[in-house]
Amino acid sequence: MKVHFKDELFDAQLLRALSHAYYGGADIGECLTTAQRIRETDAESWYGEWLDTADRIEAAGDACLAKGHRVSAREAFLRASNYHRTASIFLLGLPLDPRLVQAYERQAAAFGKAAALFSPAIEPVAIPYANTTLPGYFVSADNSGDDSGQPRQTLILTGGYDGTAEELYFFNAAAAARRGYNCLFFDGPGQGGALIKQGLHIRPDWENVITPVLDYVLTRPTVDPNRVALMGLSFGGYLAPRAASREHRLAACIADPGEFDLFAAVTDRMPPVLAHQLPHGNAAALGLLKGILDARAHEVTGGWGLRRGMLVHGVTTPLDYVLACRDFTMEGYAEHIRCPTLVCFADHDEVAAYAQRLYDALTCPKDFVSFTAAEGAGEHCESGNRSLFHQRVFDWLDERFGRS
Repeated sequence: MKVHFKDELFDAQLLRALSHAYYGGADIGECLTTAQRIRETDAESWYGEWLDTADRIEAAGDACLAKGHRVSAREAFLRASNYHRTASIFLLGLPLDPRLVQAYERQAAAFGKAAALFSPAIEPVAIPYANTTLPGYFVSADNSGDDSGQPRQTLILTGGYDGTAEELYFFNAAAAARRGYNCLFFDGPGQGGALIKQGLHIRPDWENVITPVLDYVLTRPTVDPNRVALMGLSFGGYLAPRAASREHRLAACIADPGEFDLFAAVTDRMPPVLAHQLPHGNAAALGLLKGILDARAHEVTGGWGLRRGMLVHGVTTPLDYVLACRDFTMEGYAEHIRCPTLVCFADHDEVAAYAQRLYDALTCPKDFVSFTAAEGAGEHCESGNRSLFHQRVFDWLDERFGRS
């Protein structure tokens, strides 16, 4: 699905920003005019133009709020938050760019200003974790005609490699609240503020992240402890099932898209003769592979995944990142998931390449749903048609929870 740029990654990130328009996180004209000012594959141009748009929209929100126009201010702040995050996407890498830190802080601050203007307000939370806390938000369910006052079904959202808790509002939390779900969305190790501000790197045993998150959720009186589901977005399509394999208090799990073996997914993109040398092979071949990866990492878009991976995993070379991926597998874990699980797949989504393998390995009640290019949903995380994704996925979840 081509939107504007010739470069596939630039265009995919533009589509990602645009996709949030459905839930108030973007305006089509603002995104397209910003894109038209950006030079092809120029990361500096990308950062500068999105920053200018974000600054302008946030200033408009501040002016609206000063005059008491709360709805207008809230809408502007939501869009500004998404644009600040979008500005920083190609800055992910090591050493940590001060502009990445500033962009994270500004997207979080803009979202915080918007969150306070909802009724009821979206609540920022600090979730106890190890010797620190994880940043997140709790949004209460839209009443949706239910005034019983009873504890409600609740959805926990976990993201992937390069998103933030704030962006999860647009991806899934807004849709959940509209359908009468409470929603807790957060940054775990290797994500958003936990990575950029706290220096916490990603870990494969995501059950040790979700268990304290669930412990926290279950302290809230509006949460029905028997109806808590977990949804993983992007690389969360590995993290959520991995957590569900050990955390059996979950009532349902959704993998968007389904993932199985990160190491295989990464090495599948390498020349087979070199990939077969990993992890312990011929020294000369490994040296050649290291040189190729080092060179690749300096490419603006071709090396973005490697640079991002080094930052998220806390390693210093592309080869170290590839080797770190070995720990992220559902082998030996998928069969231990007990709750009903929905595995998602989308056309043209490389990340979904192992969705079928995850589905086949499950022994719990399970379903598989495909999204196609013909439906406008055939991209990573169905970015072109999130409304269709939400229709199918929340209908499935409603049925698991006995809701009509």
